[in-house]
Amino acid sequence: MDKVKRWWLLALFLLIGGIGWRFWSDSAFQDRWLWRWERLRVYAQGVLDPVEPPPTPLPAPAIAITRHPRPTEALHQPQMTFLPPTATPTPLVLPSAVSLPAPRWERQDINNCGPAALAMYLRYYGWEGDQFDISTLVKPQRDDRNVNVEELAYYVRNRAGWLNIEYRVGGNLTLLKRLLAAGFPVLIEESFYFESPFYPNDDLWAAHYNLLTGYDEATQSFISQNSYYGANLKVGYTDLQREWQVFNYLYILVFRPDQIQTIRDILAEDWDVPTNRQKALDLAQSESEAHPQNAFTWFNLGTNLVYFERYPEAALAYDRARQLGLPQRMYRYQFGPFLAYFHTGRIDDLMAIVEYALKRTPNSEEALLWRGWAHYRQGKLQEAIADFRAALEQNPTYVDAQYALNFVLNNP
Repeated sequence: MDKVKRWWLLALFLLIGGIGWRFWSDSAFQDRWLWRWERLRVYAQGVLDPVEPPPTPLPAPAIAITRHPRPTEALHQPQMTFLPPTATPTPLVLPSAVSLPAPRWERQDINNCGPAALAMYLRYYGWEGDQFDISTLVKPQRDDRNVNVEELAYYVRNRAGWLNIEYRVGGNLTLLKRLLAAGFPVLIEESFYFESPFYPNDDLWAAHYNLLTGYDEATQSFISQNSYYGANLKVGYTDLQREWQVFNYLYILVFRPDQIQTIRDILAEDWDVPTNRQKALDLAQSESEAHPQNAFTWFNLGTNLVYFERYPEAALAYDRARQLGLPQRMYRYQFGPFLAYFHTGRIDDLMAIVEYALKRTPNSEEALLWRGWAHYRQGKLQEAIADFRAALEQNPTYVDAQYALNFVLNNP
């Protein structure tokens, strides 16, 4: 090898080494390149395995009712604090505008809007951590693309126990304003659209947590602390209503223990979880009747029916949503159809949607869990065990996967 080639090789080695050293020593540089690498990897996957629309229901499905086994939900239930009844509060006259002190804004890491939004929310009460304190517990794998509301609640209850957290569904704009006017920021889950595709034929749709800290009647908008777009952004009432609907109008409240009574008074009947779910079910029923071509109204109907274990009706509601068409990433974030099809014995439909979910999100612990239950129903015990273990590899704290694995190992 001549001297010129040796010098070129040495220069190349130093260049690669320098890039590598900067990557591992400079977190800002690392973050920029990780985003780019993630997008390149997902795009290549989409080229090799083109994205198709989510599968529609199988024709004339036979429904067989079965409720066993069922994953434990012990760590996922809202921890209620029941207080003596109070007098009916005086109706609140809402101010025309509210702007709560905005906590220090934090840009989310990859797939980390939940921990980032919750970090800002906790910071409102003087917490001093950041999104990585939260994600280390609830999504130990950095490329985990979804954090459920139950996981956010789990963090608060176990690592910020000096605060309370509650979440409900079926919210409305007036309730958001009442909470904000009383001094409580509100965290909601809503639809989100990427500016550019991650793969060919990307519908750009995803889920997002958004922290609201105010509103203004003059501009008909809320003030949001958006971990993706920026701080103190305005979002119109109509836009928020539309994007919020997709997630059953879910809202999350963090507050101090001495504020429980105030929260309870504002929520009124919605403080009671079953009552809140029944009202959300009634709302979804009325919306699906008023807008029968809106797939999300039917999906919400199914989700609220699942809560009451009305699985046959839920499965039919999900069928209608699937016929109308759902976003490509829907099963990354919402798992009611998995329960409905499992508990009605529609294992082929369950397998179809979990396999689709895993094509879009190969490391989804929820989809791995339910593919395991599908394999269990098919008598494929080793495949089921492998799926449950894979789910635990993605998230070692995933209680439902540990329950499933223990169940199958102890009931071969």
